[in-house]
Amino acid sequence: MNTLLLEPHNGVLHITLNRPQCRNAMSLEMVNELRAVVAQLDSHVRALVISGAGGHFCAGADVKDMVQAGGQLQALNRAFGTLLQEVEAVPQVVIVVLQGAVLGGGFGLACVSDIALADHQAQFGLPETSLGLLPAQIAPFVVKRIGLTQARRLALTAAQFDGVEAGRLGVVHFVEHDPQALAERLDEVLGQVLRCAPGANGRTKALLLASGAEPLEEVLDRGAQWFAEAVRSEEGIEGTQAFVQKRRPGWCK
Repeated sequence: MNTLLLEPHNGVLHITLNRPQCRNAMSLEMVNELRAVVAQLDSHVRALVISGAGGHFCAGADVKDMVQAGGQLQALNRAFGTLLQEVEAVPQVVIVVLQGAVLGGGFGLACVSDIALADHQAQFGLPETSLGLLPAQIAPFVVKRIGLTQARRLALTAAQFDGVEAGRLGVVHFVEHDPQALAERLDEVLGQVLRCAPGANGRTKALLLASGAEPLEEVLDRGAQWFAEAVRSEEGIEGTQAFVQKRRPGWCK
């Protein structure tokens, strides 16, 4: 990987966006490498933690890439939307640690996470319209995250805001005031995630995502089917036996 640092540890894959010289701006190479990592995930990986090198998460699209794309610009833009779809859909729990710039595409990536942690001074925003551009691939995911009303305000003003405001808007779940507190919060969240059965987490996430896009009857019918399968599954049997025996289930780390 030329643009990412990968560190697997205890069922967690730590992914660091590693282009600090440009605040981890999202190049086509980075998009392709992230998509390759996501495509190769297996059941041994229970959570992804995505962060950025050099004190920034991601400052958005790489302008040099856009200039050089020429006739491939539409395909380049759409590839980033596909990445967001793929990250959102993985059965693993996706956690983002947000510091410094969280702009444009970085903001979009934050919006497809399951759990978001932020430094209180991180800078969020959708600057595209101030550059004469559109948040074309990001917009639907921002709307899902914070609602249409706030998404319209942010996209149509290109306003920037800090981590505290991101917490108030619901972009992030936890806001911390120093790097140590951010690291401690990440450890706490990972501990909670790893107490949950990975298969149950994956299907629960799929149901939650489907609940906003599919007819209710279909979601409930699928939920009933998956629940019955879960009760009879290895995880379900282990979980209920562990509860009765007052011990930790085998998947706990």
